[in-house]
Amino acid sequence: MPSEFVFAFMDCEFGGLDLEIHDITEVGVIFTDYRLVELSEQQWRVKARPERISDEAAAIFGYDEKLWSEAPPIRQVLEEMTALAPKGKVVVPAGQNVRMDVAFLERAFRNCGIPYPFDYHVIDLATLFYAWSLVVDEPARALSLRQAATTAGLLGDGGVAHRALADARLTLETFRYYVGRLAPRDLAEVVPTAADRPADEVGPDSGADTTDSIA
Repeated sequence: MPSEFVFAFMDCEFGGLDLEIHDITEVGVIFTDYRLVELSEQQWRVKARPERISDEAAAIFGYDEKLWSEAPPIRQVLEEMTALAPKGKVVVPAGQNVRMDVAFLERAFRNCGIPYPFDYHVIDLATLFYAWSLVVDEPARALSLRQAATTAGLLGDGGVAHRALADARLTLETFRYYVGRLAPRDLAEVVPTAADRPADEVGPDSGADTTDSIA
């Protein structure tokens, strides 16, 4: 069953964060199998309307009007991304705050009349990073890609690139890092027993057989 799944580690750059008034400006995707082994990758600049790119966003991702005017239109990008996706598999979007990328992509696919090629589930690095922070008892200061990658020692002085494929790759490498450090542990190390808890937290039935309650 797991081999039926593949993942699309993706990142998009936008002209801003409002679906209704901003365009997708760049898309990067790395397809992996269910073990996170890479299958293919691609990055596209997307021809975007200058009036739908905010000054703040333009500064972040390095917008150049001439360069982007020569980029393919969003329809072509979506068709090429669909063609690149592994066939006969359930393709699950994965990334950092990937629901934002998915929201923009869903809208673009719908507006272009192209069937959406991805599953409705998503895999998010922020959730994995937070789970790791609970396991190691190291509170997460933020749930950003910058924080997760910095904590993992994977981010240099240059910071997050804010280029689609580079950020997709940083997300994938950070995801691999935390997966590799969530090794199985004895349940007794993770879940305290009644004997480990303060007396005022232990109810009158704490010594009873709890098999039914945890099944």
